[in-house]
Amino acid sequence: MGELPLDINIQEPRWDQSTFLGRARHFFTVTDPRNLLLSGAQLEASRNIVQNYRAGVVTPGITEDQLWRAKYVYDSAFHPDTGEKVVLIGRMSAQGSKDEGHCRRGRSECLCSLRKTPTVVFWQWVNQSFNAIVNYSNRSGDTPITVRQLGTAYVSATTGAVATALGLKSLTKHLPPLVGRFVPFAAVAAANCINIPLMRQRELQVGIPVADEAGQRLGYSVTAAKQGIFQVVISRICMAIPAMAIPPLIMDTLEKKDFLKRRPWLGAPLQVGLVGFCLVFATPLCCALFPQKSSIHISNLEPELRAQIHEQNPSVEVVYYNKGL
Repeated sequence: MGELPLDINIQEPRWDQSTFLGRARHFFTVTDPRNLLLSGAQLEASRNIVQNYRAGVVTPGITEDQLWRAKYVYDSAFHPDTGEKVVLIGRMSAQGSKDEGHCRRGRSECLCSLRKTPTVVFWQWVNQSFNAIVNYSNRSGDTPITVRQLGTAYVSATTGAVATALGLKSLTKHLPPLVGRFVPFAAVAAANCINIPLMRQRELQVGIPVADEAGQRLGYSVTAAKQGIFQVVISRICMAIPAMAIPPLIMDTLEKKDFLKRRPWLGAPLQVGLVGFCLVFATPLCCALFPQKSSIHISNLEPELRAQIHEQNPSVEVVYYNKGL
């Protein structure tokens, strides 16, 4: 078998990212929970394979499928802009197990702890702390951020999200049980609208890198950052819909049946199974709603950046950026 050619484009995912199906196939590999079981040595080996190939060095004996497998692992564990290894709980492949726990706790809070505000505060703080880690880990760009800036972002994001959850909790005291089941979803949606922009507020202050089609950086844009963060918020809200909307409807029906009334102990494991099943598909499919490498026409950029790009390369009409996840 001959050496693998160097004409395989692993700068981009394997499948066409201009289509939803292509993006979905990509994210089903990136968000695969089995990636969490890989050792540090395996992650480093995958990074070396990818970086060496990009530099024109082919790992001896490697096949094309093995090259792409290394690319999937690399994309699942390393930040696309900084190249740094993402902390384990901040990776999108950890989203399923993290969100499943939060969904179960959210329903428990809603049904059993409406009067136990400290309990709600504690679990919402835990939830939003996890979300803050995920949001920071999957940010766009490589602009340095100080510890103080990161601390300010974390405090503002978690405080705002917890306050929102408590506000929604106070509105549920006189609602029917079925409506109450959807309060956790409303809290998640509202908290995402607060947590994500605040954890990524540095991008809204200094902008994110934009580049031409070849990857040549052209400057930093706040407009692109706003567009990217908006898309991420929409994706995250949609990600929560199946796991937090479908199981409550099913459980509300099943709990009225004699089968579950005689076996109430089946309620919890059944709900966990439903949530887990939903999240297996929701995470990659909702990540695929928008391209990770998004684009924006230069006419929509800031006037100063637009003039700078025209001066550097008058033929550029569209620029690209990593929107984050």
